[in-house]
Amino acid sequence: MSEARFTTERDSFGRLLADREVWRQASTIPAAGELTARWLEGNSQYQPGVFAPGFDEETAAIAGELARLNRNGLFTKESQPGLQAGGLAQRAYVTAFCGPEAASALLALSARTGLVTVVHDPGEASSVSIPVTVQDEDVATLLGSSEGPVGEDQLRDWAAETNETLALVLSDAWYVEIFDPVWGRNDVLLAAVLEALQSA
Repeated sequence: MSEARFTTERDSFGRLLADREVWRQASTIPAAGELTARWLEGNSQYQPGVFAPGFDEETAAIAGELARLNRNGLFTKESQPGLQAGGLAQRAYVTAFCGPEAASALLALSARTGLVTVVHDPGEASSVSIPVTVQDEDVATLLGSSEGPVGEDQLRDWAAETNETLALVLSDAWYVEIFDPVWGRNDVLLAAVLEALQSA
């Protein structure tokens, strides 16, 4: 009886606790990427750091491509499609934790395409301000602020949302931010990132 209750029990954000338990076993970037891919495909209702059982409507158009990236060496953290409508303009971008080989492949992507990759070395803080969302001429979203080193509060949050082992792995991981500098374009970035990862 208690097991059946647990399988349908949800946290205060509506996330399924049974799906959270799988994250307690994830201890590598590929494992976190696989669980993220399942969530993006609608096969899970728990994603660390996302305080809802599913993703927002904006992500629906790119969820399948993001799932493929998560199965090819990335653990994606944030993303947005390229959009341009009314007073809103967005550059397509994706941010992710990864290993050194993936980081190198994605940095090389900047050298041979018009896409831009910002790579944050583990343990080194950096701060760059690259606008990627503008709403009515005001900058709404910036890339460039490093996720590493993971601070004490962030480490504690990751451990609570997943497990201590994965939190420590992420604190030593490379963090990448890849974006398309062309405002509103949405058919280049994710395919190019996948190709770079597969050829690494």
